Amino acid sequence: MTDLETRAAPSRAGALHRAAPALLGYAAVRVLGLVALALWSAARDKSAYTLLTARWDALWYTRVAELGYGYEVRLANGDVHSNLAFFPLLPWLERLVAAVSPLSYADGGFLVALGASVAAAWGIFAVADHVYGRRAGVCAVLLWAVLPVGIVQSMAYSESLFTALAAWSLYAVLTGRWVTAGMLALPAGLTRPVGIAVVAAVWAAGIASFARERRSGDAPDVGSRTRRALGMLLAPLGTAGYVLWVGHHTGKGPLGYLDVQAGWRNGFDGGYAFARFVAEKFTSFPSALAGAGLIAGVVSVVWLYVAGVRGRQPLPLLVYTGVVTALALCASSYFGSKPRLLMPAFPLLLPLALALARLRIRRSALVLGSVAVASAVYGAFWLNGSGPP
Repeated sequence: MTDLETRAAPSRAGALHRAAPALLGYAAVRVLGLVALALWSAARDKSAYTLLTARWDALWYTRVAELGYGYEVRLANGDVHSNLAFFPLLPWLERLVAAVSPLSYADGGFLVALGASVAAAWGIFAVADHVYGRRAGVCAVLLWAVLPVGIVQSMAYSESLFTALAAWSLYAVLTGRWVTAGMLALPAGLTRPVGIAVVAAVWAAGIASFARERRSGDAPDVGSRTRRALGMLLAPLGTAGYVLWVGHHTGKGPLGYLDVQAGWRNGFDGGYAFARFVAEKFTSFPSALAGAGLIAGVVSVVWLYVAGVRGRQPLPLLVYTGVVTALALCASSYFGSKPRLLMPAFPLLLPLALALARLRIRRSALVLGSVAVASAVYGAFWLNGSGPP
């Protein structure tokens, strides 16, 4: 990590004013996506709101909110889909919204997703602005908004909630607020399994900071070291707590969560299953085009990560992005979900944001506007078709 950590963070009011263009642009892109989804769904006699709140994983989250853990589905092939695979923070928030309002659990999930997506956009701006400046921050937020699967940011899924917690935890690390970083990494670990990426980022930055102090030979600041150590201790409690609880609940010990994931045919195989899936696409001509597209996508992700390394991104961003990317690409989960699983890896977008920030405003606006329209149309088409998980 560099001396970026020592730069002072702006006041809350100043930070909101500085982020306003990014947040307004983000809101405009999301409204465009929702309008496109509503029009497309109406043309197909479907409910856009149902697609956003009551299908696929959203149903599993609302079941956890309503009934708690213990629900499972046994498939004809012997697989067991248990709701223990879904981390608890989003269902807890859905339950809270339902408890204090007349809204349903699904409504609560939608509201949480909307609020969390804006918080995520602000966090992404804060990180990018801190590292590369305001224009790059605005471009990073808009690039995140116009991702092909960006409509998921408005669904009752946990991606937006996790990205918000992760982005602000990383920002806290970059600005030397170690306790805040740990306190945000903790709920991030209660949101998705990939919360381990935030923990890894906090720990890597903390260890590097301790090592840098030791090499400098200066008298250590006891208060600073204590706060850093406390942040590092807090960071893994969410992930570890839920995983250990699942192991106790299932009676299978500390690795019980892995058995739950195996029931969904999820696991970490180093990318072997994904590689086989891509290779099988080349057995016939039409599917070979899809295979070539998948290879191009993976190469692009790797290229963006390497560009971040060469661009000297701060250590916590590189560690976080590396873990998120590895877990997304090297897991044996449903292959169609990989673009969605990569969505929290927003630092991958920073090299592109820098490139856009160097363009004239009119040209970058034209590029982002065109991609926003394409993303909105694709999102509407996708959710009305195969869609997630």
